[in-house]
Amino acid sequence: MTARATGAPGAAHRAHVPTSAILLVAGSVFCFTMLDAITRFTTQLYSVPLLVWARYLVQTLAMLIWLGPSMRLGMIRTARLPLQIFRAIVVLASSLMFVTALRSLPLAEATALNYSTPVIVVVMARLFLKEPLTPARIAFVVAGGIGMLLIVRPGTAVFQGAAAYALLAALFYAGYQILTRLLAGENPRVLLFYPALIGTLVMSALAPGFDWPDAMPWTHVALIVAGGLFGTLGHFLFILAFRHAPASAITPFTYMQLVWATLAGWVLYSHFPDATAIAGMLVIAGSGLAIALFERRRARDAAREAVPEV
Repeated sequence: MTARATGAPGAAHRAHVPTSAILLVAGSVFCFTMLDAITRFTTQLYSVPLLVWARYLVQTLAMLIWLGPSMRLGMIRTARLPLQIFRAIVVLASSLMFVTALRSLPLAEATALNYSTPVIVVVMARLFLKEPLTPARIAFVVAGGIGMLLIVRPGTAVFQGAAAYALLAALFYAGYQILTRLLAGENPRVLLFYPALIGTLVMSALAPGFDWPDAMPWTHVALIVAGGLFGTLGHFLFILAFRHAPASAITPFTYMQLVWATLAGWVLYSHFPDATAIAGMLVIAGSGLAIALFERRRARDAAREAVPEV
């Protein structure tokens, strides 16, 4: 699971990023890294559908406990229900692909490939939203593609297997980002709840066909629940960060997850990326950061031009 800033209530015109927002984002992506680290361990023992179902179930229950008493039916109130459901199914597909990738792909590399999403979003925005593909955007896309090639290295066993799932996860997540843009103006908490709810319902309907274990130690149950809670806490910290700074200002700091993922993979799984993979991660992070900063400047300039002169 990777963090993406997709919308923020308030603070839309603040250029300064408060320290509190940076710390909240750092905490958020740390939570997502812990979720991924736990998932990588549990995928060696249990089926991917079972783990994805448990992750969404825990998040749904946690959100009902957290938001239910105050929001009640407001948690599902939306003017665009079909789009909400479709968006939830798209991100569910992304989760299934990413968890499958984690079964054999190192944590840092899987996270880096999933962070190619901003590059894919630029292309999809051109295809589906008719946004202009400027020379700068083309350069970012090319750079991101080079970074992906440095990690997956076509012809290797990694490229033929798990990396393909990670790239599919990024593709689906890019679609999720595009759909989130179409739902601009919706309550962020509603946007957060629908994927959890729909993911739980869909996976519960498929649950009879899962490869259920004969027994599961309580420690593994605790790990799976902890992973779901880490994911929910990560989203909660993001919402808090949105109250301190706009999404465009927060996005660059989400790339701290690459650092967390590299450290977690090193400490927990004794894997540290080689020089070529690190170069690819830096290129992907650099292109993603450049896209975020470029789009932020464009939005700021457009807002400035929209202000009538007096």
